[in-house]
Amino acid sequence: MKLIDFDGLFDEKLAQFMEENKDKYTEKQWEDIIPKLYKKFGDTYVSRVKCTPKEYYARMSDNQLADTLRAHLKEDIPAPEFLCAEIEARGEAETLIPLLFDEDTSAVSYAINLIGDNALAYEAYFKILTENLSEEDVRSDITDIFRLHADELKERVIDTYEKGLAKEYMLEILSRVKEREERVYSILMDAFTSGENTSVRAGYLASYGDERALPALLQKIEDRTIGFVEFQELKYAIEALGGEYDEPRDFTDDKDYIAVEAENVKRVQEETLKS
Repeated sequence: MKLIDFDGLFDEKLAQFMEENKDKYTEKQWEDIIPKLYKKFGDTYVSRVKCTPKEYYARMSDNQLADTLRAHLKEDIPAPEFLCAEIEARGEAETLIPLLFDEDTSAVSYAINLIGDNALAYEAYFKILTENLSEEDVRSDITDIFRLHADELKERVIDTYEKGLAKEYMLEILSRVKEREERVYSILMDAFTSGENTSVRAGYLASYGDERALPALLQKIEDRTIGFVEFQELKYAIEALGGEYDEPRDFTDDKDYIAVEAENVKRVQEETLKS
């Protein structure tokens, strides 16, 4: 696909206009003028495409719009606002859902940013999560969206978890369920007591906010084999649920503790030099 770099064409026209009017406006005035010129450019006839930039994209099908956006990202040519505006006018989800399954992670991320929290994309989002169809950063972005709707998605999330799919993401979503329900608490508690990923799953219990988790957390924090990071996460979870744990612990030989202390020393030294 041959791309038209409308932003590049605009920059050329803008440079010429600014040269011709360099003594006419202040820097602050230019900040107001340039967006207006760009908007006007969208309705300006461009001989190369025999139409205006807005018309160029308006004539495309949904698939062509998605393919054009994909090509811009692949070739690292900025996607013009006129393209994004046309996609938005058609409906981001309807137009860009095919892009969610692209092999290019940057294209998937871009599509998610444009689609955002749109229920029409939830089916595709679940597919990405459960079939590991993209990078972890992308799946984390989707999880962030689903966390906002944990209660309404609860049944599907529980079902997905019980099937053994995307378990860690499902736990994170369930930890944000506001309505108290025994099934959710049991899933989060069983996941914590399994001994896997303890520090993260302690955080899930803290997020869910059920004080019944305190005894299990207090029992685990007494384990002398846990490291500094795990101890800190457990202590945070205990305090978040209204509990306390103040017994001194020695982590001077723990590599994570050593790294944190070294960073603290470095920060203090930098602040001392600044003062």
